[in-house]
Amino acid sequence: MEKLVIQATRRSVTGKKVGALRRDGKLPGILYGYQIDSTPILMELREASRVLAHASSSQLITINLDGKEFATLVREKQRDFIKGTLLHVDFQVVSLTEKIRTSVGIELSGTSPAVKDFNGVIVQELDEVEVEALPQDLPDKFVVDISGLTKIGDAVFVRDLNVPSSIEILNEPDEVVVIVTGAAPEISEEEVSEEISEPEVIERGKKEEEEIED
Repeated sequence: MEKLVIQATRRSVTGKKVGALRRDGKLPGILYGYQIDSTPILMELREASRVLAHASSSQLITINLDGKEFATLVREKQRDFIKGTLLHVDFQVVSLTEKIRTSVGIELSGTSPAVKDFNGVIVQELDEVEVEALPQDLPDKFVVDISGLTKIGDAVFVRDLNVPSSIEILNEPDEVVVIVTGAAPEISEEEVSEEISEPEVIERGKKEEEEIED
């Protein structure tokens, strides 16, 4: 696995003054966690954005802070609501010799025959699972092949995930990851027309009754 590294320096500027740093192409962040005090840091926005663009929440990111490397996991990203650019990133420093708990995403691959043969609908019930492992053993994601789902009702459960022995999944084994369900029944144009017109008929009937009573 490629080692992802972001260069950083200690940041003394905090509060509203951080805006000036952002306008200068910098990205503020913070380091906290294993054997480190909470430390404000500063990164190059372009470099950090490139590294983080394709990194999963379970992928180790090495922060090189003034020449000292820290193994971290991204815990929070703040983005500009309109531009989508990063505003702030929280990095949790982890020990490579102690197991941690975190979430690993689930990605579906392949095509289910039930979709084509029975007009089935693929429903992904879980998009991530909680795991416990050494940080360096964490996978970027779990890939689930749905080509074996051949009929309505077929499913993949947590117990079916292909998980290395170095990783423990904390979810219940019987939790559904993905399932094939039947498609919703189609409604004809006549049925739609009837549903739309029926309340109008009832409403007119009420008005007519009120007029007769008057």
